[in-house]
Amino acid sequence: MRRFIYIALFVFSAQNIGAQDLKPEYQKFIKAFIDNVKNGKKEAVANIIKYPFKRDYPIPDIKNKAEFVKRYDQIFDATLKNEIIKSNPAKDWSEMGWRGIMLGSGDIWIDFDGRLMAINYQSEFEKNLKNKLISTEKAKLHPSIAKFKEPQYVLETSKFKIRIDDLGNNNYRYASWSLKQSMSEKPDLIITNGKWFQDGTGGNQHFEFKKGNYVYECYIIVLGERDSPPAKLIITQNSKEILFQNAKIVPR
Repeated sequence: MRRFIYIALFVFSAQNIGAQDLKPEYQKFIKAFIDNVKNGKKEAVANIIKYPFKRDYPIPDIKNKAEFVKRYDQIFDATLKNEIIKSNPAKDWSEMGWRGIMLGSGDIWIDFDGRLMAINYQSEFEKNLKNKLISTEKAKLHPSIAKFKEPQYVLETSKFKIRIDDLGNNNYRYASWSLKQSMSEKPDLIITNGKWFQDGTGGNQHFEFKKGNYVYECYIIVLGERDSPPAKLIITQNSKEILFQNAKIVPR
């Protein structure tokens, strides 16, 4: 799933967004984080987490400190711990403008208050868990939509339930039902060959699906106004808007 550090995972390379040298005042809490990982201080690491802590769909997010400590070893495997422990706060951690501080090319993100925002690295345990959960999810879906590479989002508007899946090769599928229907039922509408678009550098994105003279657009809003919805659905016919509905992202 496309992840962004503030909601779904948000990873950019230093070349793309212009890394800045890490200021000495930030190096202090980065060093403390490195020391805590090195010495296996799970509770200390859990204390700096921003909850809920996002994991790659359909792996459940981590809701609180106790759950993080319990799942710590599932995330911090030998490879990730080694990357952290061997890192140099001044050289390997970069200030990425307003987005925060990242290790390397974005495996870990920490904000300017020293809070751990995201771990984009995925251990073998989580990779296996993800595959297992996807298989379980596929078994619960209607056969017409049970084949896909990775799930993306399930959205609910006031009238519709919408599922977006990645079929691979930049091909996305839109499936929709009336709100009260189950995804085990046959969708009322299925559209393939959808496209994904990044809207700026703040994590906003949208998917576009075309069927005849209709265009279905699903917007995921990460950075918006105070009253912005998490998502929205816009349907146009011959370039004329015929439906606009705010949507919520259904938690897993």
